[in-house]
Amino acid sequence: MIELERELNSLAYHGRGIVIGKSADGKKAVIAYFIMGRSENSRNRVFVEDGEGIRTQAFDESKMTDPHLIIYAPVRVLGNKTIVTNGDQTDTIFDGMDKQLTFEQSLRTREFEDDKPNFTPRISGIIHLENGGMNYAMSILKSANGDPDSCRRYTFAYGNPKSGTGSFIHTYSGDETNGRLPSFEGEPKDVVIPDLTLDEFTDLVWSNLNADNKVSLFTRYIDIETGKYESRIVNKNK
Repeated sequence: MIELERELNSLAYHGRGIVIGKSADGKKAVIAYFIMGRSENSRNRVFVEDGEGIRTQAFDESKMTDPHLIIYAPVRVLGNKTIVTNGDQTDTIFDGMDKQLTFEQSLRTREFEDDKPNFTPRISGIIHLENGGMNYAMSILKSANGDPDSCRRYTFAYGNPKSGTGSFIHTYSGDETNGRLPSFEGEPKDVVIPDLTLDEFTDLVWSNLNADNKVSLFTRYIDIETGKYESRIVNKNK
């Protein structure tokens, strides 16, 4: 198990990242979703509440040059399921599961993003609460080492996760090489979910992201028994 703060500090630019796990006391499902940016267009964003979820919007509308891949709903809730992704595949999963498709089946219609030459992976997660327990899954859709003609789809499922543990997946695995950001490799990283209040957890994640590149953060604790939740949003742009 890796300390979450150490993993957050491991790269100056993770791109976008999802953390899902179970609180140390075993009572809450834990979510963190963050976005980072290098371009002015990517940095010109904030998270705002949208029903039971959130959406991105331009901080300064006059500076938004291309909403493609920038504006979407990262978090939506479907009954006892909470969906979190780094793109408009949130809607794909929501609509598919609403029609009785599985998480994995819903994502078979999607591929990585079309932002040549990076072909940024689409990362997704879902939490399912039922009968006083939780399980979750994560997915990554990525190009075959930068080849846009081949899509690799990986799904990772976690049944009855241990208290105080979680999984962390992000879009990029390192610095730009040969003009391209390399995609995340391997399984989601096993991380410790520390015994913290939601405010303390939010501060831990935000304070350990690169100060120059971080843009916005969303966190949520969900009571596994009742489904009631508490959320926080942190935006660099204010």
